[in-house]
Amino acid sequence: MKTTKVKVCGNDNGDVIIQSKKNPLYGHVQVEQYVNEVDDNGFARVKKRTALIPGKIEDLKRFNFKYNSEIDGQIIFKESLVPFNPKNPDIDIKIAGATGIICTLEGQTIYRKNFYSQHPNAHDVSIKHDNDEEIRNAYQEIKEHMESDTNVGEDFSL
Repeated sequence: MKTTKVKVCGNDNGDVIIQSKKNPLYGHVQVEQYVNEVDDNGFARVKKRTALIPGKIEDLKRFNFKYNSEIDGQIIFKESLVPFNPKNPDIDIKIAGATGIICTLEGQTIYRKNFYSQHPNAHDVSIKHDNDEEIRNAYQEIKEHMESDTNVGEDFSL
């Protein structure tokens, strides 16, 4: 997997440390990275990954993050059958693209979250969903709906 450097993001004002709304002592820095991926079907694509680096505001300031600067490390994703946030488990549910279908394994919800890591051996952790037929049917419905929408203009042509 070929990747670009991890870039520090910021808000519209260029601020990189975003303070938590629930606790002013904590915050996060958002980072992004472009990754060349080949999926299970052999389809190549470039994907933008983003992650948050949470921490105490005073600690985040010591890292001296600068807007648009590049930092060493990588953004990986981890998938799990256990929610990453037990207080709000719905936040990291893996959804199959535009279908809105939740990806599952043997009926269990799959959770997915991106993480920034400085560890050179960090790698993605993937769980293959098994509700392929449900997802395939949903994509077929979307395709048919889009095709019927494009045929509307033919009814009004001269």
